[in-house]
Amino acid sequence: MTSQTAPTGPVPATVPAHVPTPDQIRRAPKVLLHDHLDGGLRPGTVVELARETGYPELPETDPGKLGVWFHEAADSGSLERYLETFRHTVGVMQTREALVRVARECAEDLAADGVVYAEVRYAPEQHLERGLTLEQVVEAVDEGFRQGERLARRNGHRIRVGALLTAMRHAARSLEIAELANRYRDSGVVGFDIAGAEAGHPPTRHLDAFEYLKRANFHFTIHAGEAFGLPSIWQALQWCGADRLGHGVRIIDDIEVREDGSVKLGRLASYVRDKRIPLELCPTSNLQTGAASSYAEHPIGLLRRLHFRATVSTDNRLMSDTTMSREFEHLVEAFGYTLDDLQWFTVNGMKSAFIPFDERLAMINDVIKPGYAELKSEWLFQQTATTSGFADPHA
Repeated sequence: MTSQTAPTGPVPATVPAHVPTPDQIRRAPKVLLHDHLDGGLRPGTVVELARETGYPELPETDPGKLGVWFHEAADSGSLERYLETFRHTVGVMQTREALVRVARECAEDLAADGVVYAEVRYAPEQHLERGLTLEQVVEAVDEGFRQGERLARRNGHRIRVGALLTAMRHAARSLEIAELANRYRDSGVVGFDIAGAEAGHPPTRHLDAFEYLKRANFHFTIHAGEAFGLPSIWQALQWCGADRLGHGVRIIDDIEVREDGSVKLGRLASYVRDKRIPLELCPTSNLQTGAASSYAEHPIGLLRRLHFRATVSTDNRLMSDTTMSREFEHLVEAFGYTLDDLQWFTVNGMKSAFIPFDERLAMINDVIKPGYAELKSEWLFQQTATTSGFADPHA
């Protein structure tokens, strides 16, 4: 229904545009809402944990080669093949010690990349092969996140990490996992999710879990509108009551771009925009799974221009060989985004987080906006020095 050849550039700025450098993007405060714990391991950690736990099935035992294998295996254009790569990461995450380590390193890596707030999701039911209970899995991951926060602080970085407990949509444990998430809602868990292949596994199969969470006044997001289209988004919102859409990129199918450049939103797209429903967009992952053909043609450009509640995330940093900084770099290159645009995405992310309103507001006003203001001031002072003839040649 849509053509993606429409203008998708940034909203014109009221001040001279400044395209940020990679270093500025790395130092900019960032918010990450869609990141899978089992999709962000360091390749070296996978190798070491496989050796320690006796996992025999890695395709490569050299960390460098293994990292390349993960990226190439995921870069197939198929969501199903993309999901296959998780067999190996999940395979080495079956002990308490492994879960603590992976969560700790996740927090450290995100903080080093400038992420100040992250919601990291994982499926407790996938980590029970060696006798752990669901509760032990949740407590181990939480311990790792807190360790990672403390270590990041020692290294001069600040980050807060919340967990999203995920139920697998092809399984039948969603109500059990929803109840688990609610029990740990004051111990690091901030919400619930369902994930896995969308085709053949509609979110309506898990209505009992969503009804339970709504009665408990707890937050949840749903993977929808990634490989499957508008029906998945409609069900996630109108039947299940999702607070956010995990991906949601296929909402573009309900937006018509006419030959004269004008845009007409269908009723579902209008509802999503009017209700400010957050879209957890993951550009690189979308390219790998075939939801978009290039960064320049990714729907995020049009969705940003139309002022949807668009946010930017990594999805699976190992499989996509990405970071939040790289995601922003790709968008800057594709759409000419400025620091103002990156701040817009970041504030959108923080507004959409599953923590209390006053805490979100404090993060926006005390961390995010001052961080971007500092980066903008660097450019302003550098511009002044340049026009005055006193530019620092090393700047």
